[in-house]
Amino acid sequence: MATRKITITVPDELVESIKGRVDARGVSAYIAAAAAHQDAMDRLRELGDRLEDEYGSVTAEEERAALERIAAIDDWHDEKRSPGAAA
Repeated sequence: MATRKITITVPDELVESIKGRVDARGVSAYIAAAAAHQDAMDRLRELGDRLEDEYGSVTAEEERAALERIAAIDDWHDEKRSPGAAA
């Protein structure tokens, strides 16, 4: 992937906090990862808005069913990760 050098302004406290976690060369990668994450969240929000415009809002029942399904998947993953779980 091509890269481009840019200049950004970041609060001193944030820079010091990041530097405490990564070496000097890792600061750019850390900030790039944060920007990529925010870009992905923005794109998901835009997709959600487009889907809502096209299909309407999610009902309370649909939301409840989705949250239950997510909880079931989380439980399944927890069982697979627990010590002694059959593979």
